[in-house]
Amino acid sequence: MPETAAPSAILLIQTAFIGDVILATALLEYLHRTEPGTPVDFLVRKGNEGLIKGHPHVRRVLIWDKKTNKYGGLWQLLQGIRQTNYGRVVTLQRFASTGILAAFSGAPERIGFDKNPLSFRFTRAVPHMVAAGLHEVSRNLHLLNPAYEGPVVAPRLYPTPQDEAAAAEARRLANDRPYICIAPTSVWFTKQFPEQEWLKLLAALPPKYAVFLLGGPPDTAACQQLVERTQRLGVINLSGKLSLLASAALMRGAVLNYVNDSAPMHLCSAVGAPVCAVYCSTVPFFGFGPLSPFSRIVEIEEDLECRPCGLHGYRKCPLGHFRCAHGIRTQQLLAVLAEAEEVKL
Repeated sequence: MPETAAPSAILLIQTAFIGDVILATALLEYLHRTEPGTPVDFLVRKGNEGLIKGHPHVRRVLIWDKKTNKYGGLWQLLQGIRQTNYGRVVTLQRFASTGILAAFSGAPERIGFDKNPLSFRFTRAVPHMVAAGLHEVSRNLHLLNPAYEGPVVAPRLYPTPQDEAAAAEARRLANDRPYICIAPTSVWFTKQFPEQEWLKLLAALPPKYAVFLLGGPPDTAACQQLVERTQRLGVINLSGKLSLLASAALMRGAVLNYVNDSAPMHLCSAVGAPVCAVYCSTVPFFGFGPLSPFSRIVEIEEDLECRPCGLHGYRKCPLGHFRCAHGIRTQQLLAVLAEAEEVKL
């Protein structure tokens, strides 16, 4: 009996931000379920490869260093991609750079969104739609299966034993108390709940909770400023001290995680951690909402003509008042905690 040929490998391309890579892991789960024998490689920007390390559904992680030798590195990647002879190359982005990698990959199937400038070179260009109720995960799944109408597939990350050990070590700092995690920062100012509002929440949280502040090295100073300005005892700044996967493992054990519309929200989704997502200038309509089993969204209760002011946020409020953030009441955040406590019981 003749041997069956191994399925041709797939390359998924997502070189955008941390949250985008996390959401793209939903495609890994879908492919593992529908094509368990197909090897899958994943291309990310340098700095995000730690998210995929040890991922059981990824054969190989490719890395593009955008900061040094950007275009030379892109050319080298293209040569390597062509030599690998992928059966399918799928770019999840709408930019020319990653469009080039798919369009000239030499793969029999070259797939991406129709808004990509190189889509005329794709064998399948999928409409990129922003519609109420359509999550980014579903948009991406249509690249693999244009007819997909099933439930949203949750992204998933796999913390390593070392990540789990780091999270366990951090938990010991709470001295066996239940804890809450807060990821207070965002790349974009108008996506970030203001410091004075976080301080109000810290003052109002029940004293039985330890509080961990999470973020990357660029967020450490802002987190430390919160520690210094709050009157609350037991606020521990872990920003810059844990890997992304270790942070996710820590968040999984929290009673609740308070986050912005940013990467930590998607970390929660990827490990099923309870989450309260605070939306300031952006709105869930864009399709990037939380997907954890316990997910709540808090936003200003009044309608603002200026909201949303953009898809990704701005360096400052275009109108100067930032009411979409300052209009959120601390009691709204505490109400979500009360719900989370009920679920935890």
